[in-house]
Amino acid sequence: MRVYVPLTLSGLAEAHSAGLLGPGPLTAYAVTPGLREWYVSDDIEELEYAALSRAASASLRLIAARPDEPRRRVVVAVDVPDGAAVADPDHVLDASSLGEVRVAEAVTLAKAAAVHVDSDDAEKDVAAAAAALGAADLGDDDAQFTVDGAEDHELLWFGVQEIPGLIG
Repeated sequence: MRVYVPLTLSGLAEAHSAGLLGPGPLTAYAVTPGLREWYVSDDIEELEYAALSRAASASLRLIAARPDEPRRRVVVAVDVPDGAAVADPDHVLDASSLGEVRVAEAVTLAKAAAVHVDSDDAEKDVAAAAAALGAADLGDDDAQFTVDGAEDHELLWFGVQEIPGLIG
């Protein structure tokens, strides 16, 4: 099963140094029954993109909580055994946790399929989105527009072997 783990650049550096994503449990995003129902599509690529987008939003929240963190969203796509990622049954219908899963154990970075990171030109919009996130959560439409501006940036794809260049 492919899961998408939200991180920050410093979190990616720590994972690279340790050789694993963890410790567990990890919060990740995947194609869950709730995500399938919400997205109303049977196209697995579209569903995986939706899960990746949910993880990118979670990465933005991690960035917003850390003022010194570089303003670039990071998501690691990793393959785990079926059954290793479990959705919380209490949040299946909660829109804010669509696609959210828990992976009980740390996962070796060698199992990662790819790393997705914002380009340098997204930093200004990601910084603004991180600053506006609290107001957007409270229903401020202008703040939500700012948050959506970060989501307009596509995350770039990198191979795991490119991590040293991303964190260096």
